[in-house]
Amino acid sequence: MFDANALDARMQKSMDTLRKDLAKVRTGLASPAMLDNVMVDYYGTKTPLPQVAAVTVPEPRSLAIKPWEKNLLPLIEKAILASDLGITPQSDGTYVRLTLPILTQERRKDLAKMAGKIGEEAKVAVRNIRRDENERLKKDAKDKNLSEDALKGELDKVQQMTDKYVGLIEQVLAEKEKDILTV
Repeated sequence: MFDANALDARMQKSMDTLRKDLAKVRTGLASPAMLDNVMVDYYGTKTPLPQVAAVTVPEPRSLAIKPWEKNLLPLIEKAILASDLGITPQSDGTYVRLTLPILTQERRKDLAKMAGKIGEEAKVAVRNIRRDENERLKKDAKDKNLSEDALKGELDKVQQMTDKYVGLIEQVLAEKEKDILTV
């Protein structure tokens, strides 16, 4: 009835999505993941920046972007300016450099709130998985004439797994908020 591995895999996908989304939130330190959503017009096709250039972190608060093709430099600059990063790129003819400004305390609090929203979305996703699994178990119990005690045991296992993942989400979120609020 209850497939712990399948449920675990579905909830793990929510955790992976959470980590990926939180990596895009700036902490004051440079991260190549910040540029994952920047789309460059590559020969008429919108392409993620990491697919058209190498992104490195030469210093804790700067990124260096070296395009695979030199003619992409102005297109990369344009894409970064059009993105919601709020950073002005500087080009030296070979690299595009991004220097992250020092975050104000107010901006850090806003980013912490944004991270909190991302965490809440992950919790909702895990709870939706729980709801779907509970409905499936109740339907199976009705079809196979299982006792209420057996069904309750299965539902308790689902709840335990949900509690485990909600706890993990809160742990990841606390770490991210600590990173954001640390000056």
